[in-house]
Order: sequence, then C-alpha cells, then structure tokens
Amino acid sequence: MYLAIEGVIGVGKTSLARLLQPKFSAHLLLEVFEENPFLSDFYADRKRYAFQTQIFFLLSRYHQQREAVPEALTQGSLISDYTFSKDALFAQLNLDGDELETYHQVHEALAERVQVPDLTLYLKVSTEVAMQRIAMRDRPYERNMDQNYIDELNIAYDTFFTEAEHGKVLVVDTSSLDFVARPDDLEMINKRVRAALGIPPYQRQLPFEVKGAS
Repeated sequence: MYLAIEGVIGVGKTSLARLLQPKFSAHLLLEVFEENPFLSDFYADRKRYAFQTQIFFLLSRYHQQREAVPEALTQGSLISDYTFSKDALFAQLNLDGDELETYHQVHEALAERVQVPDLTLYLKVSTEVAMQRIAMRDRPYERNMDQNYIDELNIAYDTFFTEAEHGKVLVVDTSSLDFVARPDDLEMINKRVRAALGIPPYQRQLPFEVKGAS
C-alpha cells in the first residue's frame, strides 16, 4: 500500500510518518525541502520569491516521486510525508497572473506521470496549534512565520482535501492530539488508517471520516 500524510506546516507530518513506518513495515519517503535555495528568501518576501520557490519545489518533488515511489512499491509498502498534488495548493495561494498560468501548465504535464497514493491521511489542525508547533521545532527560516499566511494555508488545505476530489482521503483532527508523546493517540491513528485501507487488525467502530473513493 501507498500512504501519504498531508497537512499544514507544523502539523507533524514527518513525525507521524516516522512513527507509522514500523507499524506497517513500510519504506519511508520524506519531502526534501531544506535544499530549496529560495525558501528563506520566500518567507522574508513571499511576493518576490514565490515563483522561483514554487518551480524549484515542483521539479524537486516530481523527480523524487518518479524515482522513489515506483522503486519502493516494488519492495513493499510506502509511507510519504507529502503528496505531489498539494504543490498546486501552495501555487494557488502564492502565485497569480502569468506566473500561476505557467505553473499550472507545468504541473499538469508532470502530474500525469506521478502515482496517486492509495490513501491520503489529512491531518487537520487549528492555526493557533500549528503556530505553537512551528515555534517548538524552531527552524531558522520559520522563526518569523506570518500567522496570517498559516491561516490562509490552513483554509486552503481544508478546502483542497475535504471538498475536492483527490482520491481516498482520511481526515483526522489533530488539534487535541499528541501522537508523539501519547501512544494512545498514535494507536488511534494507526487503527483509523488500517480501517480505511482494510488492513487488519482494526476496529470498525472507531469514528473517522473518509473522503473519496478507492
């Protein structure tokens, strides 16, 4: 199976991917974002550096997906801490005019060659909690993160993964969860994922929300 984890900046995608990996005996695919040379400049001046940042991410994510995903799935299951489709979400928020149109043309051409996950686990979180988690991890280029940007991004994520069609999506609100420190929270998510994928053991009566079709 191919599971992808999504959510706004700071929600805990990478942490959860690492914690779920041994439970599914899966390979792990992590997004490479710190290699983007425009990222620090983008957070300082979003308008000026948005196009360069988006195009770099788009091509980097495409090459990683095209090479790593098929290879991993020939050897077993795969868990990723991002989806290729979400790249367009950031572009819609950060670009406009000719830059956005150019981006969409490139993204559309590349997306046809990228494999869609069997399940996307969308981690919802309030903007306030996301800001707290961003502050706790203390990445240098995120220290002056604009809360309004995270709020806009949070709304865009929620619309993208709950109203649009992006394959099979499992929605879990993590605002009151701490799956890193609390094993029960992690096990609850594990069971919800297994139920959504039809992988035993799981408890069918657990409350969860699945969007889309398999």
